[in-house]
Amino acid sequence: MIQKIGIFALFKQDFRLKLFWEGTIIGIFVGILIVGFRLALEKAEIFREQIYIFLKTQGAYGLLLLFSMLILIGLFLSYIVDKVPLVGGSGIPQVKGVIQREFKVNHPVLLIAGKFSGGILGIGAGLSLGREGPSIQLGAAMGQLISRNLGRLKIEEKYLITCGASAGLAAAFNAPLAGVVFALEEVHKNFSPSILISVMAASISADVVTQNFFGQHPVFDFQDIQIFPLNYLVCLIGLGIICGLCGALFNLSLIKSMELYKMTKIPQKIYPVIPLLAAGVIGLFLPEVLGGGNNLVQTLSQSDIPMNTIMLLLTVKFIFTMLSYGSGVPGGIFLPLLVLGALTGNIYGHYVINIMHGNMVYLDNFTVYAMAAYFTAIVKAPVTGSILITEMTGSFHHLLPLILVSMTAYIAADLLKSKPVYDLLYHRMIAREKRSEIKKEPSGKDVHEFVVCLGSPLDGKKIKEISWPEDCLLISIKRGELDIIPSGNTRIKAGDYFYVLVEEGGIIKYEKLLKLSGGEV
Repeated sequence: MIQKIGIFALFKQDFRLKLFWEGTIIGIFVGILIVGFRLALEKAEIFREQIYIFLKTQGAYGLLLLFSMLILIGLFLSYIVDKVPLVGGSGIPQVKGVIQREFKVNHPVLLIAGKFSGGILGIGAGLSLGREGPSIQLGAAMGQLISRNLGRLKIEEKYLITCGASAGLAAAFNAPLAGVVFALEEVHKNFSPSILISVMAASISADVVTQNFFGQHPVFDFQDIQIFPLNYLVCLIGLGIICGLCGALFNLSLIKSMELYKMTKIPQKIYPVIPLLAAGVIGLFLPEVLGGGNNLVQTLSQSDIPMNTIMLLLTVKFIFTMLSYGSGVPGGIFLPLLVLGALTGNIYGHYVINIMHGNMVYLDNFTVYAMAAYFTAIVKAPVTGSILITEMTGSFHHLLPLILVSMTAYIAADLLKSKPVYDLLYHRMIAREKRSEIKKEPSGKDVHEFVVCLGSPLDGKKIKEISWPEDCLLISIKRGELDIIPSGNTRIKAGDYFYVLVEEGGIIKYEKLLKLSGGEV
């Protein structure tokens, strides 16, 4: 039986205020969780560096001990993923699946424990994976845990999961605005007032917690870069095109790497061992490639690295990221793709500045702008990319070049028909879910919120003139502060929010409705 209170709670005046306070509470708890995650990762990375230094002095015995440890870590990671399948991979597609009721989380505490420990072991051991995806999933799981402890309905739970995801990214990057925009642009695909106010509360409160431990500087601190000259702007078009091409290649390679593992006759439980053994070899000869890579980006800014070394780092980092993620261990691609963008931009900047006989002081600009462009080409979230780098630089003076390079990269990737990476991974998980042990939410009813964009097929049409997906019920339209009870003659306008009752887990219906509204699938 559908609970009417649950459906129409969305339209009560005090609903936003309640979401605000709940978002604040979630942000505090997520902030504490991610602080622990970041501190544990820092300790693990320091320990890894010390282990390599020590074992290099122990000869063959040291190497035997190193690779034995890596094999054991790989087998344990395989055990974690086998017991809690949703902890594998980035975490962002999993969060989207939980919000859409495609995946069921019976015990959020187990998910948090598995992702936390798996992320520390995998990234700490040197796999080229990032902490941002796991942080988003950890935050979302914390939001779901708090929602259930408060006895919230499933409709409201979706908002609180999104709050947790936003807080997770904000805490991981010390970038609260990027956390807000990413949660809305990529996870929720919606900028409605109800979700906006709660997500902002969660993101800011999480950031306050993390700043008390790590200070007020973002993870990548580029606040000293110069204002970009206007006569250099045309060079960013070329950078955007290159990043668009590289982004499309990244997405294609990532999916192929996962398929390549499946094509081998190696047992699935051995998958994590493969990149970890590779990490052992790389750690002996090119340790800068290990882990997420944020230290590598700072090194680019602070040291004069030879061009051939940067190219080697880019090549090895790219291949190792594919090898690491394809194995299915807990860990994201958010940070590695930013590092790849930074390396690409640094190489491009060297050539452009030399050709134009310019000043090398602008090299950091190319590095930073390429990070935004690479991110945009891969994730297809240009607003998040621009906001994230703006927060990193601490200045709005770079907004024009950031938007220019990001939109160029977006268009270049779009012309190559490259899909957003998290959507590709999400749909791959949906297909796998049908034949795996990932549990789907039991069938029921769910309410989805959509906004009618400019140019939407719905704009200006009466409800009776629209071909709606089967088994969907339009229950309300919100126009500004006005709530409209729809009838067949009600005309929908751009900017309207409409609420549709559908079967839980109806991803196909959801995507049809999203396409109707003018949103990107």
